[in-house]
Amino acid sequence: MTGFQPGGFSRHTFDSQLEEESERKVSDRVLISRLLKYFLPHRKRLAIVITAIIFASLTSLVGPRLLQMAVDDYILAGDFTGLSLLALFYIGVNMINWFSSYLREYQISWIGYNMLFKIRAQLFSRLQELSFSFYDNAEIGGVISRVTNDTDSIGEMFVEQLVTVATDSLTLIGIVTSMLMMSIPLTIASMVVVVPPLLISIFVFQSRFRRAYRATSQKIASVTSRLQESISGIREIQSFTRERDAMSDFRQANVENLQANLQARKLFGAIRPVVQIIGAVGTCVILLYGGMLTKTGSLTLGTLIAFLYYVEMFFRPVFDLTQFYDAIQAAMAAAERVFEVLDTDPEIKDAPDAVELPQVKGDVRFENVTFGYDPEYPVLHNITFHAKLGETIALVGPTGAGKSTIIKLLSRFYEPQSGKIKVDDRDVKKATIDSLHKQMGVVLQEPFLFSGTVMENIRYGKLDATDEEVTNAAKMVGAHEFIVNLPEGYNTEVGERGTGLSVGQRQLVAFARALLGNPPILILDEATSSIDPYTELIIKNALTILLKDRTSIVIAHRLSTVRNADKILVIDDGKIVEEGTHRKLMAKGGLYRRLYEMQFKEPEELVAKTQIDVGEN
Repeated sequence: MTGFQPGGFSRHTFDSQLEEESERKVSDRVLISRLLKYFLPHRKRLAIVITAIIFASLTSLVGPRLLQMAVDDYILAGDFTGLSLLALFYIGVNMINWFSSYLREYQISWIGYNMLFKIRAQLFSRLQELSFSFYDNAEIGGVISRVTNDTDSIGEMFVEQLVTVATDSLTLIGIVTSMLMMSIPLTIASMVVVVPPLLISIFVFQSRFRRAYRATSQKIASVTSRLQESISGIREIQSFTRERDAMSDFRQANVENLQANLQARKLFGAIRPVVQIIGAVGTCVILLYGGMLTKTGSLTLGTLIAFLYYVEMFFRPVFDLTQFYDAIQAAMAAAERVFEVLDTDPEIKDAPDAVELPQVKGDVRFENVTFGYDPEYPVLHNITFHAKLGETIALVGPTGAGKSTIIKLLSRFYEPQSGKIKVDDRDVKKATIDSLHKQMGVVLQEPFLFSGTVMENIRYGKLDATDEEVTNAAKMVGAHEFIVNLPEGYNTEVGERGTGLSVGQRQLVAFARALLGNPPILILDEATSSIDPYTELIIKNALTILLKDRTSIVIAHRLSTVRNADKILVIDDGKIVEEGTHRKLMAKGGLYRRLYEMQFKEPEELVAKTQIDVGEN
């Protein structure tokens, strides 16, 4: 008997059984109802699929019947003319079966993959809309998995399993019906011998398969994790000469993955002989009992041969149907995770009465702003300041004081618990987010460059900018000189995150990108902290021009970069503890002066002061 191949247990089916074992919160009925909304609009194609399934199933059942006719009516009778015509008819039936199967697979694949296309597009669109607070609490790997692996699990059910179970159910009904029509006693005998041990084998092996492939899924995840960690930390690994340790850790994870996969293959290897034994026993019973019926004349030889083929065909649909439960559970779990993202509303969104901001002048006000990422633990307390048109406001203070949080609130990535933030006397809550962001140019401490050319990365700040405008922006920030010396100038390809460029070069490209749109408000968040002295000098020279007639808010640990700011706000523990010009703050002798002196005192002085302080304590 060869009707069942152990490969029918798809590894992908079991790999999709994620380790997440918690009970789902949404019922299967609700999830299926939502998924069908992507599926049912294609009614014409679904009608074609259903018709093709019927024809494919019916034509697959014709073969044994034709074999019965060939033996009983033509071969034993010596009618080779009729046998030839029957052979041609058999070829025609198989052609119909092939075409129906092709049509079924193509149409369901078209529907299924268009469904996945829409789901992934909606997921990506939603991820672009979600607020920073969502990403603060989300694991990026988990988010990516929902867009890729979870949608694949849904696709497997709708593209593969759903059609398979429909075809197999119809085929199974047809097989049993055909067997009963040929011989009820022989059908009962074969079912009694074959079905119980087959179902028991499926139950026993399926539970073991699930455990085995859950183990392989966990082990390959460990291998992937080790690989990602070693690649991301390769500089640290080599710097601390930990290559052997990294290789040892990876080898251990790799060996465990090998062992898990070998164990799973042992199970696959074990089920084949079990099924073959069941099939052999079934064949023997049919041959013995069928032979007796043939001898008594109650069964023809052709019927006996056809019966053997139907029993062989019986195995595949049964095994496929047992897998459907696992597939649908995996798909429902995946669908719940997908819809969880789609149903997540952005915390920060346009108010119903929000209006488009016109071109602003750049007057910025914070009025008693209090904010905490967790509202119970504020990180900013009653922040109030006024940045007038064309002023440069510097925010300085210890790490974690709340400087970057002020910038995030101005950009409306978060909403303050109390107080108001205004641009040109307009509450930012009453402006559309897009129109607010278009008024700002932002350069962060670690600039992100996308895969593409240098030209494309700069143009990201203004997509309709001409090549000349891009070049002018690069010249303004001092980036033009190094860009033209690249292998292909502005058309030089840079890798993900700007690989191929130095930290300073990436920062200069980010400056050009931010300034390309000529924003009235410029935000520099630690924008010079990772730059070498030569590049910093280039930027300083450019800033004299760039900050003119533009409201700028600058965060810097290097206090030398903010000495010429119109106003310096010293932030400590979420509060503005000092404000004024560099000269006034130095004269005041407070926190700003201490921070400044810590950066510019000679190392020997700092060591001596530290020793004195320790001795006094």
